[in-house]
Amino acid sequence: MSPLIHINFRDSRPIYQQVKDGFCQLILSGALPPGYKLPSVRELATSLTINPNTIQRAYRELEQENYIVSVPGKGSFVCQGDQAAQARRQELLERFEKLVKELEQLGISRSQLMQKLREGDGKE
Repeated sequence: MSPLIHINFRDSRPIYQQVKDGFCQLILSGALPPGYKLPSVRELATSLTINPNTIQRAYRELEQENYIVSVPGKGSFVCQGDQAAQARRQELLERFEKLVKELEQLGISRSQLMQKLREGDGKE
């Protein structure tokens, strides 16, 4: 598993975030199919030579965002069906709404934002 997840110690993101983002990417791309059993916290921490608490935090956040489900005594598994994609859509929509509010505070109107969205779509 460790070759699939890469840690860059020069990256400004915390290590747990890099682990989480790596798994999100693998899950959303289909590289890790629904039902796939993730390595244990200890296994992954050992293979990446990082603290197990770091992996635990990444797994906890992945579970909170419905990318994975943890079964006591059995391990952590990629969620079934479209749950991971739905979780990502929800996360992105929340980030989008925060961005819209920030742009509005900077004087950009919603109509200007709508125009920008239409331009991005190729619609005039």
